[in-house]
Amino acid sequence: MKSLFAGPGDATAAPAVPAVGWVLAGLSLCMLMPSLGISIANVALPTLAHAFGATFQDVQWIVLAYLLAVTTLVVSAGRLGDLIGRRRMLLAGIAVFTAASALCAAAPTLGLLVAARAVQGAGAATMMALTMAFVGETVPKARTGRAMGLLGTMSALGTALGPSLGGLLIAGGGWRALFFVSVPVGALTGWLAFRHLPADRPRASATRAGFDPAGTLLLALTLAAYALAMTWGRGRFGLLNGALLLAALVGAALFVRVEAWAASPLVRLAMFRDRALVGGLSMGALVSTVMMATLVVGPFHLSRALGLGAAQVGLAMSVGPLAAALTGVPAGRLADRFGAEPMIFMGLLGMAAGGAVLAMMPAARGVAGYLAPMVVITAGYALFQAANNTAVMADVSPDRRGVVSGLLNLSRNLGFITGASVMGAVFALATASIDITAATAEAVGTGTRITFAVATLLAVGALVIAWRARRGVSGPGCSCRSCP
Repeated sequence: MKSLFAGPGDATAAPAVPAVGWVLAGLSLCMLMPSLGISIANVALPTLAHAFGATFQDVQWIVLAYLLAVTTLVVSAGRLGDLIGRRRMLLAGIAVFTAASALCAAAPTLGLLVAARAVQGAGAATMMALTMAFVGETVPKARTGRAMGLLGTMSALGTALGPSLGGLLIAGGGWRALFFVSVPVGALTGWLAFRHLPADRPRASATRAGFDPAGTLLLALTLAAYALAMTWGRGRFGLLNGALLLAALVGAALFVRVEAWAASPLVRLAMFRDRALVGGLSMGALVSTVMMATLVVGPFHLSRALGLGAAQVGLAMSVGPLAAALTGVPAGRLADRFGAEPMIFMGLLGMAAGGAVLAMMPAARGVAGYLAPMVVITAGYALFQAANNTAVMADVSPDRRGVVSGLLNLSRNLGFITGASVMGAVFALATASIDITAATAEAVGTGTRITFAVATLLAVGALVIAWRARRGVSGPGCSCRSCP
């Protein structure tokens, strides 16, 4: 940790380095565990279907329950941290996640496992929402970028480790080991957080804001309706999906109205006058949608178009997340050295370039022809994430760090959810096949190229947003992160 946060000859900063290092060790685990919680469960779905004698559609709720809980609660968890103390709230989230992991491992029925996964997701939402908020309190501002890069590395590492670690755990200890492994890691994370995170500062009662129960409930219901609309039916958009999407739109309108009149709103609408914040959230959602395209298309392209076996597909699919993991800390260093804004552009340009190559790449180029631009995309994503998170969190007032961190995580999750549905539908339509698993190699290759053409347009759209946000910084309108 010393090489990460102490510059040479920085005598004044040297005494604080060990504390910062231990803090970041705990925060890194707080970022690793929630991402591992998603990817490690996906690989176990066939095993769980057999263990409980359930259909594949039923066991998918093991993943959906977790994802829904994270998506619906991440902003509220961040705001609660702002109100009652981020350290206190994060410790509670770690305890909930760890206890729920033990419940998952001991669940005797599928219903109880799904319920325990929802509780685990609530703990994960708290951990994700508050981890980035602590960076502003514990890391020197000049080194915020590399701290954000480290957290991005841990998130990518959790995604990359999930499939391979899950397979090893299932082979060695059965499906229950998938969830039990989080118990000792959670205990270690809790100890590090309790021992090294700065204590919550007492706030005068006159300045203590209240909680917004109406806004919190409305936002949770709205996000749940949207997430279900995007995931129900696995890409088949029916009447129920339309009704849920309509409910989400109505809920969003009601949420805006409630927040405009609330004495202590969950999300201050004046925050969205800040073009840098709105731009950062919008770009985060778009690039997450692009990244989901790689996860949707990858398994089919590698197996159907390139003819790889299951084990080879798993190894190839790990290349992207590993590239993001290896790029995270260097990306943060670049953001610290050259500024966040240029690195946002560089990251988006990398994603657009990689997508454009894949959109034109014939399947005859083989595995290397697919993986090389994929590495460019994921490295660009890591650079963008480190820079964008640094830029958005840079000037947030201390009493709003939790909610803004929650909004950043929410934009990413909504991008993933939207990408799974929309990019999956684009891929299915582009292959012109009723059943993608039975599509020809040529059809899958065509679907891959068209899907990445769409992904490239999304990356270009994010570039346009970055350019407009840059112009708006010196233009009219509020640019204050702590608008009343």
